[in-house]
Amino acid sequence: MKKKRVLITGGSGLLATNWACAIRDTWNVTLATHQHLVKLNGTNSFQLTLDNLKLLEQQFDHLTPGLVVHTAGMTSVDGCEQSPESAMQVNAVIAKNIATVTANRNIPLVHISTDHLFDGERSFYTETSTTNPVNEYGRTKELAEKWVQRENPNALIVRTNFFCWGNQLRQSFSDWLIYSLREGKQLDLFDDVYFSPILADRLALIAHELVEKKVSGVYNLVGDERISKYDFAIKLCKEFELSTELVRRTQIVDADLQAKRPKDMSLDNTKAQKVTGRSIGTVAQFLSVLHNQELEGRRVELLEAIS
Repeated sequence: MKKKRVLITGGSGLLATNWACAIRDTWNVTLATHQHLVKLNGTNSFQLTLDNLKLLEQQFDHLTPGLVVHTAGMTSVDGCEQSPESAMQVNAVIAKNIATVTANRNIPLVHISTDHLFDGERSFYTETSTTNPVNEYGRTKELAEKWVQRENPNALIVRTNFFCWGNQLRQSFSDWLIYSLREGKQLDLFDDVYFSPILADRLALIAHELVEKKVSGVYNLVGDERISKYDFAIKLCKEFELSTELVRRTQIVDADLQAKRPKDMSLDNTKAQKVTGRSIGTVAQFLSVLHNQELEGRRVELLEAIS
């Protein structure tokens, strides 16, 4: 049986490359890139013009994807604060373009959103919680959601916070912890900032399951746990046999950050659990898989994939 083609935008990014690894055995994966060449086993890469709607339509007609996963975005919170115009273009306008093109061709779309949409004054936000972003990154991602829903009502919009193995262009949060601790560096981690992280592979597989069930609208695809950045680091140390003594508690109120961050980004994944009929997973489970991925060569493969 011929594999269907999935087109993943932001093809050289953390999520796209790990997403590709998670599904390449069952999908024909094309990683849509902007300027970097990606050489990843079992995938193809294609230079996609995201900011030119007419050219984008022509490229889609050439590629004829059976599914589009839109991961491209400007994810640096401080970078978005410094360049709000660029953040608007990359996070919102391009998302609108993708939504328009996929809707016109009846192509299923998974749009990757964020957990930075709220003020952080409570815990376990649901899909119906009122958004109130506190920084430019959150505001542009909030607008992207609105535009995607308007242009393509059948799109699956995924709010998430993931970790995974990175590449030469960018480290993930877990990369930073592992590499720093292996070098014996002392790290300060917030014990008053909470999130509900998920492994990128698990995120991808659950998203594909939702696509198969033809669901649409907003879904929180995150892990089952609300955990502080400090406690996440401690769990990671135990899984990878790293020194917990190198991890020190600190608070975000004492940090000198350019852009304001919400203190609690935890999301409620009950809606996704009801559709899939099972739990999404715990931090310990995700970290165990991350460790096994390194032993099986994922970390090295991704480091060598980007030129």
